[in-house]
Amino acid sequence: MRKQFMFSSILSVSLLFSGCAQNENDHATEHQTGDIREETASIHELPSFLASYNESMIHLYEQVATHRTLLENIPCYCGCGESAGHENNYDCFVYENKSNGAIVWDDHATKCGVCLEIASISIEQYEKGMSVKDIRRLIDETYKEGYAKPTLTKPM
Repeated sequence: MRKQFMFSSILSVSLLFSGCAQNENDHATEHQTGDIREETASIHELPSFLASYNESMIHLYEQVATHRTLLENIPCYCGCGESAGHENNYDCFVYENKSNGAIVWDDHATKCGVCLEIASISIEQYEKGMSVKDIRRLIDETYKEGYAKPTLTKPM
């Protein structure tokens, strides 16, 4: 029940956004896209940039980290494929998984309702037993009109 509440909460928050934010945030950044990237020792250590966000956002980042295979198979429809070079929805949250277990987080999703919705819906459906292939179909169907081009996610 708590997980369902969390996903519903993040969906509600994400509806406030119409797409990815284009404005600079208050954090210093070295990246052309304006996204903050922060390395931590593992998926169990969240980035400090999440400190200013609510529990729902933090919980979604935790969930994304444990659903890598799922979200690497799900495209994003916010335009980040062209603007940030993302290949899938996982890239909106994680820039890199290093061979030593370290992870480089990306704050792109914190500013993008489409990214948040896609991850939340995908994880929720996966945990209800839906297959990755069916989730991919659901996301493609839901976001095929009125959104940016999907990322170039590998075919299933």
